[in-house]
Amino acid sequence: MDWFRPILGNLTRRLGGAYSSSSSLPLRRTLELLTLVFFLAITSSVISQFLTNNSLSSTRRSSCHFPAIFNFGDSNSDTGGKSAAFHRLPYPNGETFFHKPSGRYCYGKVIVDFIAERLGLPYLGAYLDSIGTNFRHGANFATGGSTIQSVDVKVFEAGFSPISLEIQILQFKQFKARTDELFNDEASSLDLKNSLPRPEDFSKALYTFDIGQNDIHFGLKATGEEQLKGSFPKTIGTFAQAIKELYQLGARVFWIHNTGPIGCLPFSVIIYSPKPENMDQIGCVKSHNEVAKEFNTQLHQRVSQLRVQLPDAVITYVDIYSAKYSLISEAKKYGFGNPLEQCCGHYKDYYVQCGKKAMVNGSEIVGNACSDPLVYINWDGVHYSHAANRWVAHHIQDGSLSDPKIPIAQACHNPDNSS
Repeated sequence: MDWFRPILGNLTRRLGGAYSSSSSLPLRRTLELLTLVFFLAITSSVISQFLTNNSLSSTRRSSCHFPAIFNFGDSNSDTGGKSAAFHRLPYPNGETFFHKPSGRYCYGKVIVDFIAERLGLPYLGAYLDSIGTNFRHGANFATGGSTIQSVDVKVFEAGFSPISLEIQILQFKQFKARTDELFNDEASSLDLKNSLPRPEDFSKALYTFDIGQNDIHFGLKATGEEQLKGSFPKTIGTFAQAIKELYQLGARVFWIHNTGPIGCLPFSVIIYSPKPENMDQIGCVKSHNEVAKEFNTQLHQRVSQLRVQLPDAVITYVDIYSAKYSLISEAKKYGFGNPLEQCCGHYKDYYVQCGKKAMVNGSEIVGNACSDPLVYINWDGVHYSHAANRWVAHHIQDGSLSDPKIPIAQACHNPDNSS
């Protein structure tokens, strides 16, 4: 206890200090005890105040309470848009969780479903689904096959959706405008109003994005890898413009997924059949993943610029690529089988889409699902399984793969502002 001897000496001198060594011993011990008690009391008070401040800060940062989610994207987050607009996705899509085709390219749930669960919100209905859909807590504008870039004849004839990101933003604008009109019309029924977001919810909502994979798919199919990379500034510029338009309409909180390792999709591995020098240690098409990473790098840079241009926005960039690649590269560790095999449909010696039929050597073949989809990372050659989506959602929601590193439940708070 030598650290407080100087304090003890001062106290002793103030008390009269002409004591002999033997006579002052009880006093010294008393002073030592009092000093220790004093020190512990001060330390306890400081620690208590620190913990209280941190607790208050944590409470503030965990209270986003998003009233709604508005999602924009492609088949990775489609919850029925393409089915409503064109054709219903066939069984066995949706068989495990929804027990019927649900408009999702999966036997269960997609990532945006798990995000809704995490935020305590209902699953998002597709904006284009006109039957029995409630939009009180948001709407999903994503459709399978959608691209960021505007769709021309070449893109459409290649099998991609005409409902590009630009169209999805136009749909949102109409949705918001008509919602505002209905709430301002006293003659509007209460039931109708209860099926729509309140006008004030649009500025408090979470705006999520998962789009860009089809732009890469089309580019790899129609051009070359280098030419595709050269198109990224324009494509990402179109994406940035969509964010700006939503911001002008009052949107403030954005959660943006980058694109996944496209070279690890069973479809890519089979169709493009990489040579050994173009194959990574897992068996993925290395050059395709490099293209995806270049897209993500440019997207990340543009998001950083948007934060400066839109000072009242809180924009989170989410590294979906790393989450999915980690799962694929350590599939066995997490209880999955071969990550480059699919559960539903067939792409190898013959081609049958999941849930559809095809004539092969004079015989009708059905694209059935596997017996145990829970051990598959990939569902149909292009889309991830329910189990994989659940794993990825779990690993991105805590913010460890985000910039800034903030959990989705706290995504409404600017990390540079402690309030």
